[in-house]
Amino acid sequence: MEPETRTVGFRAGERNLFFHLLTACNLKCRHCYINPEQHGTAMAGREEINDWLSLFFDPAKETNVVFLGGEPTMHPELAFAVKRARAIGYASVTIDSNGYLFNDILDRISPAEAVLSFSLDGPDAAVNDPIRGEGSFAACTANLKEAVKRGFAVSLICTVSRMNIGHLERMVPLLEELGVFRFFIQVIGLRGRSAKDPSPLQVAPEEWFAKVVPVAEDAARAGIRVNYPKVYLDPGEEFRCAGLVADNFFVFPNRRVYRCPLCEDFPVHSLEIRDGRLCERDGLTEDRFFRLNIPEGCVMNRLLQPGNIEYLPDGRPAHRVSCCLLKQEVCAKSRGQGTGDGRQP
Repeated sequence: MEPETRTVGFRAGERNLFFHLLTACNLKCRHCYINPEQHGTAMAGREEINDWLSLFFDPAKETNVVFLGGEPTMHPELAFAVKRARAIGYASVTIDSNGYLFNDILDRISPAEAVLSFSLDGPDAAVNDPIRGEGSFAACTANLKEAVKRGFAVSLICTVSRMNIGHLERMVPLLEELGVFRFFIQVIGLRGRSAKDPSPLQVAPEEWFAKVVPVAEDAARAGIRVNYPKVYLDPGEEFRCAGLVADNFFVFPNRRVYRCPLCEDFPVHSLEIRDGRLCERDGLTEDRFFRLNIPEGCVMNRLLQPGNIEYLPDGRPAHRVSCCLLKQEVCAKSRGQGTGDGRQP
């Protein structure tokens, strides 16, 4: 069966909470976007978890939550967070983990309560471990297999950069072997640690299209649903900013709330949690830029990651950059078009 590709647009009435329970992690990935200077080093407490899950829930909308860190399984209250989110009524609950699965999390939650999303950046230890840390490939794959054995729905995230794009095609046989049902291909961003890396880590547009799209189609032929960033708009395609047309909240334990993940290296968050309420901030914040219409497409990308944009001799951008939250989905035609549990915008 030939794969079918479609753009996953921003859905009306959908609400997504990306809840960073803590910023601590046992690994030091080269592309980690956590910035302690901006995100702090605190850990959300049990009371805060309960209150903030209630604060961001909207019963009138399909509300999803993704628990992140740092490494969320290092948080001793992660199981409580998962169960509380389900009790409140979140439509889907996902845990983004580096695969070490601390605090016996598989024993403390059930497959019906959460989707597990593992991060792996190579088809073997030789590729993955120089990026994520020695021993991380073995730990991640072993725990992923155990999660599948216990009946958890498991997805996998791979962040594509110059360090691993030449090995991306070898990920498909590994995904089949591991029993992964959904594959997220991420593009590396100039945020956090990668923004300070002296090596050029980003992939050129031509190489992205040449390598990522065929791998996504191969995975779809194997029965795996694939999502990857739109990255560049098609000629004539309208630019839409998630900050204007979607409800996405990126929450950190220091009470900062961003609407655009590209802004997380800077104190320009548009919202913050004060006295149990979600409050708008005054001054020059991210939301002041969302309405700007520029030839390059995403204004935040133009301001914060200008190296992503190439220009023609006449000064026009060679490609218009899409909103970083706009995704392409590839799947076998016979599998339908529902997003399913664990959808990550």
